[in-house]
Amino acid sequence: MAPETHRNLLADPAHPTLLPADSEPEPADAAEAIAAARRHPTSAIAWAVLAEQALADGTDASDISAYAFARTGYHRSLDALRRNGWRGSGSVPWEHEPNRGFLRSLWALSVAADRIGEDDEATRCAQFLRDSSEEAYQALAGS
Repeated sequence: MAPETHRNLLADPAHPTLLPADSEPEPADAAEAIAAARRHPTSAIAWAVLAEQALADGTDASDISAYAFARTGYHRSLDALRRNGWRGSGSVPWEHEPNRGFLRSLWALSVAADRIGEDDEATRCAQFLRDSSEEAYQALAGS
């Protein structure tokens, strides 16, 4: 009798992780993102927009704020990913709009980490983004 084999679901591109719709629509600016995060602290897109807005300010203080906002969005997203079957690796497609809060938070965390000199974290997050969605990496990094 042949040994039983099991399909590896961890990095199976045929079974990508698709998050449900975010509890908030994408905020248009920082004021809307603050209101959205207050209403729904689990909203990854709200935290991603806050991080992106802070990165756009370009000051040392805003880089620290961006890092905190992005880290919050990233961790809220990890919780949502796990609830939706993600097991630590595998595809999180950019094409699926509800995934973008996670992917944008991850990119913002990489950029903010780089700006504050946390080089290992910046590299790790950029690679995690590429491993999750090369399309997201290309879109966000402008490559």
